[in-house]
Amino acid sequence: MKILLTEDNEKLALSTKKGLEQEGYTVDVLFNGEEAERRMIASSQDYDAMILDVMLPGKDGVSVCSALREGNIMTPIIMLTAKDTVSDKIAGLDAGADDYLIKPFSFEELLARIRAVLRRPQEVSPLILRANNLELNTTTKAITVDGIPLLLTLREFGILEYLLRHPNQVISREQILAHVWDYSFDSFSNVVDVHIKNLRKKLSHYEKSLETLRGMGYRLTV
Repeated sequence: MKILLTEDNEKLALSTKKGLEQEGYTVDVLFNGEEAERRMIASSQDYDAMILDVMLPGKDGVSVCSALREGNIMTPIIMLTAKDTVSDKIAGLDAGADDYLIKPFSFEELLARIRAVLRRPQEVSPLILRANNLELNTTTKAITVDGIPLLLTLREFGILEYLLRHPNQVISREQILAHVWDYSFDSFSNVVDVHIKNLRKKLSHYEKSLETLRGMGYRLTV
């Protein structure tokens, strides 16, 4: 799952990014509200959630959130703020935020809030992804084939999850890079091909196949 984090405190932003990536998320970081709004308008389909600070240079988080909702961009948004008054919370929620977290916050609470917003609605972001004899739990990160645990790296997990969310569809290398790696990653790298090769070996007992369509991308048949 890919997250856009917008926080002007660089130390907090980078430490949060590092922690989330260790939990298996892909995270892009921005430090300016106007940049965050432009990124989401242009690429909202690339992100599963947004973490948005209220106090930002360029444009404040509440205004960014409101503008995105007015533009019919419904990506889940968690607001971050140092303000803890009821009126501040109401302003954020009325702007269309899905949740509200007061700084300083515990990292475990942030993870719980992210899991919560990604579960809404259940039919869009199911906790368990299944395909024939393959099962992936998006919360525990457990993967089984015929009930036997399968060990994957974080990147392999991210690729498999993305493919399972788009079964029987041809997914390009660029789409995988956009969802599993961060925004600044070198799109000319062959890293996707390497991870797909390793993933295919580990899925050797999966009753359907992970196909490579030359010049087009990859497809997980179910």
